[in-house]
Amino acid sequence: MEKYKGNPFFLDDASIKWVEDQYNSLTSDEKVGQLFCHIAYDYDEKYLQNILDTIMPGGIMLRPMDLKSTVTAATYLQQNAKLPLLIAANLEKGASGVVTEGTNYASPMEIGATGDVEMASRLGEICGSEASACGVNWAFAPIIDIDYNFRNPITNTRTFGSDPALVRDMGAAYVKAVQEHDVAASIKHFPGDGCDERDQHLVTSINDLSCEGWDAAYGAAYKASIDAGAKTCMIGHISQPAYSKKLNPELKDEDILPASLSAELVTGLLKEKLGFNGLVVTDATTMAGMAAAMPRHLAVPAAIACGCDMFLFCRNMEEDIAYMKKGINDGVITQERLKDAVCNVLALKASLRLPDKRKDGSIIPLMEKAAAAVGTSKHMAWAAECANRAVTLVKEEKGVLPLSPKKTKRMLFYPIQSEEGVFYSVDVGVVGKFNKLLSDEGFEVTVYQPSPGLEGMMSAQSDILDNYDVIVYLANLATKSNQTTVRIEWAQPMGANVPVYIHQIPTVFISVENPYHLLDVPRVRTFINAYHSTPIVLQAVVDKLMGRSEFLGKSPVDAFCGKWDTKL
Repeated sequence: MEKYKGNPFFLDDASIKWVEDQYNSLTSDEKVGQLFCHIAYDYDEKYLQNILDTIMPGGIMLRPMDLKSTVTAATYLQQNAKLPLLIAANLEKGASGVVTEGTNYASPMEIGATGDVEMASRLGEICGSEASACGVNWAFAPIIDIDYNFRNPITNTRTFGSDPALVRDMGAAYVKAVQEHDVAASIKHFPGDGCDERDQHLVTSINDLSCEGWDAAYGAAYKASIDAGAKTCMIGHISQPAYSKKLNPELKDEDILPASLSAELVTGLLKEKLGFNGLVVTDATTMAGMAAAMPRHLAVPAAIACGCDMFLFCRNMEEDIAYMKKGINDGVITQERLKDAVCNVLALKASLRLPDKRKDGSIIPLMEKAAAAVGTSKHMAWAAECANRAVTLVKEEKGVLPLSPKKTKRMLFYPIQSEEGVFYSVDVGVVGKFNKLLSDEGFEVTVYQPSPGLEGMMSAQSDILDNYDVIVYLANLATKSNQTTVRIEWAQPMGANVPVYIHQIPTVFISVENPYHLLDVPRVRTFINAYHSTPIVLQAVVDKLMGRSEFLGKSPVDAFCGKWDTKL
């Protein structure tokens, strides 16, 4: 128990005694329950009570709900759980990750484009202050993945960029700021996503750096956040073969496991080499990156046996609990490892002062306080400042900008948008909002509609050349789970909306959710990245198109995708 006196929990003797007393008072089933963090999608008392009765979990993650539902759910959970609960949320872009009225501040890559570490600290401040007022005490953030591979289907704008030093410093800044509000940070996704071009939701992905390369990049980022006091770390279904083999030279290729099942990576690399002494949680265990590595009845206890302390989500609650119990009974999870894992969960709760907050009642969020804390004018002003400093002019054709209805009144608008998804989805209304902003500036905006017909039956080029002064593209295509690529799918017939008038009509291409579209439109001469698609960001883009403000952002990744023709 002496380890809890140091970083990151810093428990006093009374808190350590609480951990010991609670552990000793728990039944075997209750100890197993503390290993699980389940999920709630909305406020449903019957559903929430079933989780509490079936698992008695150590924590529950909340998906975004409206303010009343979030506060009510957090209240119900804390009032009805035997022990105070860890209540988590994906606080990657702002408090909007848990409450729909919360500030949607900025994507990490938008922050990276400002080059200012203070902007990352503000993200942590917003997430910590707004989410804690709603009853959340655990942030599944910051993401300290490094976006090395522009084809990666998950990292992208969810990262601070491809500069390891920038990722390192911004991640640590977030950790410090969010934890000022008794909200534990969870640095993720260890050992680091962004090298591969595969999705851990669908397959075990690979961090293929050498040990030395990993130390200089991901290792430095994790060490900085650990030193900054990060209380928890989320483990990805990502393998790191170089370190797995270095720490266990007997490993064969076929025995290399994702970190979530790897003692070499969780215990050897994270805990022993990097000195992490906080709580370790798996990423979602429903992902194929874990499920494909070994049969589930073996994987469930193996995750805890390898050094993880909490098991995120269940495929089936009753089944996964049974697998965990069998792993304990069979000795896969030793009693020593079980105690260490459960006590780490309890120590995190103690470090967040949850026992004291339960005693004085402050663990229950107050609706009025929450309403006053979320979406404040100060935080919205910060979001506007970040957007202004982030929007990046990647390429510019001389004389095209600024736009003006006086010289280019007739505008042909090409919207490119993906369908709305369940996770990491885009707002399908973005193109309509942007169209309105352009119309409000005085442009006569026509939304492009391809005409039917193939060769010999397409509309005449003169229909475009004679009727429009400027062409504007808006691409709103975001990476998301279970989508292996993010490329522009052009309209029929024959790519009807491909930029082919760039030599005859000034053409501006704007991407609001993905910085790598030059791969598909390399010859476009004026290209803008915005990294986010909130109304605040859209307004910042329009202000810059109109010349009311300068382009200040600097691309935190190679927007040219390493291709020579994208720079033409």
